[in-house]
Amino acid sequence: MGRGYIVEESVEKYLTNFSTASGSCETGLFIGQSSTQRDFVVLAVPTPHRENEGNAEGRRQLTSLDSIDVEWVAEHARQVSRMLPGGVSVLGLFLVAPPETSKEAQNTLKRLVFAVDKSISKSRLWDLSEDDVTERVTLHICSKTRKAVCKTFDVKDPKCTAKPADWKYQSGVSSLWPVITCSVKLDLQIPVTSQNLDMCIKNGLRSWAKQMDSALCLINGRPVSDESELLSGPKKTQKTSQQQTLRAQILVSVEDPDAEQRCTAVLLECSGSLSVRGTVHCRAFIHTNKPKSGHAKQAIKRDAVNTVCSRVEMLLEDLQMNDGAGLGSGQQDLPRRVFAPLSGPGLSVCDYVFPDEGAADVAERLKEMLGCDFSEGDVDMSVEAQTSCSVMEEEDGHDDAASYDTSSTEASPKQTVTQYAGMAAAAAVALLATAASLLYLNE
Repeated sequence: MGRGYIVEESVEKYLTNFSTASGSCETGLFIGQSSTQRDFVVLAVPTPHRENEGNAEGRRQLTSLDSIDVEWVAEHARQVSRMLPGGVSVLGLFLVAPPETSKEAQNTLKRLVFAVDKSISKSRLWDLSEDDVTERVTLHICSKTRKAVCKTFDVKDPKCTAKPADWKYQSGVSSLWPVITCSVKLDLQIPVTSQNLDMCIKNGLRSWAKQMDSALCLINGRPVSDESELLSGPKKTQKTSQQQTLRAQILVSVEDPDAEQRCTAVLLECSGSLSVRGTVHCRAFIHTNKPKSGHAKQAIKRDAVNTVCSRVEMLLEDLQMNDGAGLGSGQQDLPRRVFAPLSGPGLSVCDYVFPDEGAADVAERLKEMLGCDFSEGDVDMSVEAQTSCSVMEEEDGHDDAASYDTSSTEASPKQTVTQYAGMAAAAAVALLATAASLLYLNE
C-alpha cells in the first residue's frame, strides 16, 4: 500500500452529501497537513463558479471532463493557499464524475494536480527540503455509486504514474492541534529598477526569505534541536481539553546570506526602493502525531514569509486592477491579517483586508473560497494594527509601513544608484586617497 491519509469524518459526510446534477462533474481541494509518515486531511473545499456560471447552489455544473477549467481550479487553489496558516496546505483534490468517465478521470486528475502545484509554488519564496512531501492525493468519486478511488501523484516527477493510497476516516483529526504564534518585525529596503518592478520586489523578498530560513528560532524562549519532540515533557502526557499555545521567536542574523558569493562590489542602476516596515502576526498549527521541533520551526518561518509575500502581491494586484493608480503618489494601505476559526476546536484560517473592508466582507470571501459558513462574529480583526504602503521620501521615516520610494524617478539612470553602491564607491575613493597619501609620505 502507498501513502496513508487520515481524514476527518466531517469530510466523509461532506463528500457523501455532495450533490451533482445528472451527468455533471465537480472538483474541489483537500486541505490538511503533511508529515513524514502520513498526511492529515481536515477539510474539503469545492471549486467555486465563475461569474455568470453556475446553478442556484452556487457551483458550476460541468457536463464533461473536457469542460473542467484547469486554470480556474489552479487559481482557486492559489487563493485558498493564501488563507492557510503555517503547517496547513493544499494536499490534493477530488473529482466527482459520472461512471462513463472513469477511464479518463485519472488523466484529468493528474493534469489538475500539476496545474494546482504550479500555481501555488509560483509565488513560493522558500525551497523545499528533503523532508517535504511531494506526493499529492486525488480522490475520484463516482457520482452514481459513490465509490471512491484514492491515488497519489508525485509533483516533482512529470512522468509519474498514479500510485494507490490508503484513505481512512477518523474523528477529531485536527482536534486540539498545538498552535505556534510569533510576531515578526520587518525593516526591509529593496532596490527597484524601472525595468521590472515585480521581479525586483520578488528578488528582494527572496533574499530576506533566505535570512528567515537560516534564522535562529526559539520555542517558549528556549533553543531546541530539530529532532527533539515538540510536545515532550509533562505536557505530552497531560490530558486536557484546551489547546496548547507555544510562543516562538525568530532571531534573524544581520549578515547577508549571499555575502560569500560576492567577490566584487556592483553598481545597480535603480529608480527607487521599496521599504517594508512593521510587525506581522504569524501562526502555525502542528499535528499531534509525535511532531518534531524542527517541523514547528519550519512551519512558523514559512508562515512569516508567506504572509509578507501575499500582502505585497495583493497590493500590486490591487494597483494593477486600478491601472497603477496610487503607485506614484500618496500613501497606500497594506492589507492586514485577520483570522476566523474552522469548524472544530483550535484550527483557524486567515484572510487579508484593506481599510475599506470589514468583517462582513471577510466572512463572504471565506464562504466563497472555502465553502464553509462564516459570520461576521467569527472574524477576529484585532490581531494586527493597520499597516500601509506609501510613496514617500526616505527621510519621512514612517513606521509600520511598506513604502515605494520614488523620490528619484525623475533623475537619469546614471544619477540613481542604490545606497549600497554609493557606500561601495565612497569606500573605493577613501582607499585610493589613503594609497596616494602613503606614496606621498614615502617620497
